[in-house]
Amino acid sequence: MFSLEKIIRPNIQQLKAYSSARDEFNGIAEVYLDANENPFGSLNRYPDPQQIAIKERLSEIKKVNTSQIFIGNGSDEVIDLAFRIFCNPGKNKALTFTPSYGMYGVSAAINDVELIELALDKDFQIDINTLESYFEDENLKLIFICLPNNPTGNCFKGETIEFILSKFKGIVIIDEAYIDFSTKESFISELKNYPNLIVSQTFSKAWGLASVRVGAAYASQEIIDVYNKVKPPYNVSALNQEAVLNRLDNLAQFEIEKNIILNEKEKLEKQLQEIKLVKKIYTSEANFILIEVTNANELYNELVHQKIITRNRNNLVSNCIRITIGSEKENKKLIKALQQLSVTSSEIENSL
Repeated sequence: MFSLEKIIRPNIQQLKAYSSARDEFNGIAEVYLDANENPFGSLNRYPDPQQIAIKERLSEIKKVNTSQIFIGNGSDEVIDLAFRIFCNPGKNKALTFTPSYGMYGVSAAINDVELIELALDKDFQIDINTLESYFEDENLKLIFICLPNNPTGNCFKGETIEFILSKFKGIVIIDEAYIDFSTKESFISELKNYPNLIVSQTFSKAWGLASVRVGAAYASQEIIDVYNKVKPPYNVSALNQEAVLNRLDNLAQFEIEKNIILNEKEKLEKQLQEIKLVKKIYTSEANFILIEVTNANELYNELVHQKIITRNRNNLVSNCIRITIGSEKENKKLIKALQQLSVTSSEIENSL
């Protein structure tokens, strides 16, 4: 039986949240003399500390109550706060599956929390047979699941995730940074069924706001209340809130751009199949493609020489490079470079 009180650190339970001037008064007034702000300028006022306008818009789009939404300084803040809320440094543990998003390990190390990394199987799926023994560890508080996974691009089986959610007595964070590109449904719809679930999303990928640094978490009101208690008072700037609101007010353009990216991905996958250097193309539910090549380090450096930057993932998946889907022009330049490098490689092989 899941108990939030047993999972939260005792000092966080007892924490009295900082009450900012904008928390104590959030209406409209003519004179503001409560927050020690400079009376001059256009950016002199503190932003809404609860990002109410964004939450109301997301509530309409995601079909979830505003009290179940947290807005963070990127999804990285969602990850970091999870460690700070639920894990005692030097004692508690977290678990994830590898290869996956490297920030889980960085945040764990910063917070002095041991991160258990379980290897995915050859199909990049979670082996549930290895899991239950870890569930018995009372010091294990968090499980991170990247869905679709980065850098592999695939989704894990729904029944596997449901098994984890139902069996694990701690917090399960499903990181849906790439969910907008996927054919799978978001786990936001499962919040009512799993009180230990946190769904993390971001405006950095499909929404095209990577420089704005805004992420969101969806969970029970009880969990979101704790997040709001622990976060800095003004964690998202007014400029960034405005950028998100402007984007959310143009859903039609969002869909157009997303479909262009997905169409470009389909074209790129077909073109990569004709490249001799490419040994395997992994199935992707994201806005990137993981490919296995003959020599990832060499190919990466050759592309850098041509001012084309991909992501060398050879350290995570042998001889693999991750390619983000770019514009039509950028993708054509990549394919042309790969074709030329394949010809050069063939000529060298034939001369030996």
